[in-house]
Amino acid sequence: MYTRLSDRQLRSLADPSQAVVVCESLLVIKVAVERGLELQSVLVDERHLDNLLQTVPALDGMDVPIYTATRDQLQGVTGINVHRGYFAAARRPRPRGLGEVLEGAGRIAVLEGLVDITNVGALFRSAAALGVDGIVLAPRCADPLNRRSVRVSMGTVFVLPWAVAPEPWPQSLLGELGERGFHTVALALDDRAVPIDDPSLAGHDRLALFFGSEGWGLSDQVLEGVDSTAIIPMQRGVDSLNVAASSAVAFWELCSRGRS
Repeated sequence: MYTRLSDRQLRSLADPSQAVVVCESLLVIKVAVERGLELQSVLVDERHLDNLLQTVPALDGMDVPIYTATRDQLQGVTGINVHRGYFAAARRPRPRGLGEVLEGAGRIAVLEGLVDITNVGALFRSAAALGVDGIVLAPRCADPLNRRSVRVSMGTVFVLPWAVAPEPWPQSLLGELGERGFHTVALALDDRAVPIDDPSLAGHDRLALFFGSEGWGLSDQVLEGVDSTAIIPMQRGVDSLNVAASSAVAFWELCSRGRS
């Protein structure tokens, strides 16, 4: 199991019931257990076994094999430089439907075309911390349950509700959001954009914030279909921030501070 850490192998697209997610780090394993993920096994640095059982005492009563190894053995098995020495394999959580994520949500984030799994994990962590109620991903967005994304998110991919939007993209999602009363906002450099702290944005009961890919941003179809565009005012000639940073600023302004 732990020798097959590639995203393609773990997702088992041919048989979704066999898909696996790898939890890396003590905190992520703790969150996974607390959120009820079905663990298949745990692999831990032999020096950290007592700490694992003290931090996640529920493991003691679970029918889950716990394997120990030396640091060098762990690196040989996983093929990665092991810093924390904690791994667990779990069944991939069942996908949520779009309606399940949108129901009752006041603030959601929509991700289009993000390909950097580190950015996806960091965005989830900020979203969970700063008041976002759910996340919707475009059909070809990077997988939040990729091993590295899970670790960077600190396990919040198991906590924050998320769903993949249906095709056709983005027309189907924009229509659904409109019917549910969401005001849609694209974070983009645009002639009609207002500053992120404009009162006209925070005043909406339901907001959907769109974030584009690291390379080319949001598609023309999204920019033409949203209700508003917004920018984060910049200084010293900088025109934009990395999507993980810009999303955190937007979440603080419109989801955390804007709802307090």
